[in-house]
Amino acid sequence: MLLSISEDLIFFQIQIQVKMVKICCLGAGYVGGPTMAVIALKCPDIEVVVVDISSNRINAWNSETLPIYEPGLDDVVKQCRGRNLFFSTDIEKHIAEADIIFVSVNTPTKTRGLGAGKAADLTYWESAARMIADVAKSDKVVVEKSTVPVKTAEAIEKILTHNSKGINFQILSNPEFLAEGTAIQDLFNPDRVLIGGRETPEGKAAVQKLKEVYAHWVPEDRILTTNLWSAELSKLAANAFLAQRISSVNAMSALCEATGANVSEVSYAVGKDSRIGPKFLNASVGFGGSCFQKDILNLVYICECNGLPEVANYWKQVIKINDYQKSRFVNRVVSSMFNTVANKKIAVLGFAFKKDTGDTRETPAIDVCKGLLGDKAKISIYDPQVTEDQIQRDLAMNKFDWDHPLHLQPMSPTAVKQVTVTWDAYEATKDAHGVCILTEWDEFKNLDYAKIYEGMQKPAFVFDGRNIVDSEKLREIGFIVYSIGKPLDAWLKDMPAVA
Repeated sequence: MLLSISEDLIFFQIQIQVKMVKICCLGAGYVGGPTMAVIALKCPDIEVVVVDISSNRINAWNSETLPIYEPGLDDVVKQCRGRNLFFSTDIEKHIAEADIIFVSVNTPTKTRGLGAGKAADLTYWESAARMIADVAKSDKVVVEKSTVPVKTAEAIEKILTHNSKGINFQILSNPEFLAEGTAIQDLFNPDRVLIGGRETPEGKAAVQKLKEVYAHWVPEDRILTTNLWSAELSKLAANAFLAQRISSVNAMSALCEATGANVSEVSYAVGKDSRIGPKFLNASVGFGGSCFQKDILNLVYICECNGLPEVANYWKQVIKINDYQKSRFVNRVVSSMFNTVANKKIAVLGFAFKKDTGDTRETPAIDVCKGLLGDKAKISIYDPQVTEDQIQRDLAMNKFDWDHPLHLQPMSPTAVKQVTVTWDAYEATKDAHGVCILTEWDEFKNLDYAKIYEGMQKPAFVFDGRNIVDSEKLREIGFIVYSIGKPLDAWLKDMPAVA
């Protein structure tokens, strides 16, 4: 009898080992790709398949040149790909086989209809939910990974339930808190993993199932569980708070220029207060990226819909200051150069929204370049990670078009004739009247600025939108230098701050 029980236990253990948990992720973009790659690396007992409607994107994930640049991502993908990490366009097959389905599809800002310019467009999310309901043959845990408005889970739940054919779906919210450029490190060592679910026995079981995935490498005290609405709102709130800090220091930078204070000294002094801390207090030309503006606009819309106009107006100001900072930078460039940049070559160093990423979504460089082009400047752009095709696409695209799937974006945007793209900083700056530094790439700190000065038209200007160069050294070379929030060059003091 004892022998029989032990045999049964062994057989049961073998069954458990054979039943491999399967995860499917809809969407092979900046969130889905890296997140699933790290889950596959940390959970060798779980099969992870990333699916996408774009065959070009999937082919890139299966090639030697991944579709996105992120430090450390290459190594992670190459360790797991073909073992327990797969990329496929066979969406229906992998949805049907999966136990847990992550949905990481685009949630762009609506450009028309109710809530245009603020509300999130959930078209792609709804399509995903209907597909899951249509092809699922077994119970599924469906995880929101895209940033979505509060109560999206409720809407998705209704779609799944009304099309369920007797299958049980549990919806979880598991927002991502990744920073591009450090996404892999953020995934390896997260501040927190947030999982929101229904407060029912089935909901709690689904939360536990996802918690067990992350528990392979994340300490239990960093895995936070909340209700669905708290998890959805926490993501919007976190991005709004971070963007608010950037707009706060950028607002101070304008005052610093007006009074002769140094914004770096002010932010250092403020950041020494332990209640505030030093992060996100670097003055710049403005924030960018796929989340900050979109999430705040979404937050504004939710506040308005819930009868909270004062709260909505508070968050609108964060975006207004960001727009003001970009236009202020353009005005400073134009006014410094005798109030015109018509037919003058302006070198733009950096086009990505921050260093260590090739992502250009909502990058301040787009608005700065468009502002300069509006005054008929000739622009030469260099960025070590952004292609000419991407730059031309960004400058030709309408606002918010970038957040739709690639196959729905304009395929061959008209090239902007006054823009050239080079693969060398020295080529970009040759014969230029001014240099605008718009991304804080480390290599821009170490350029031979004496060589750059020799090749430029005189007077030669440097407009440092990231405060990364030594302005005094550049002045010694002969440059007229503008650094955001720093005491103004004597030349600039005579020029109006607003053109």
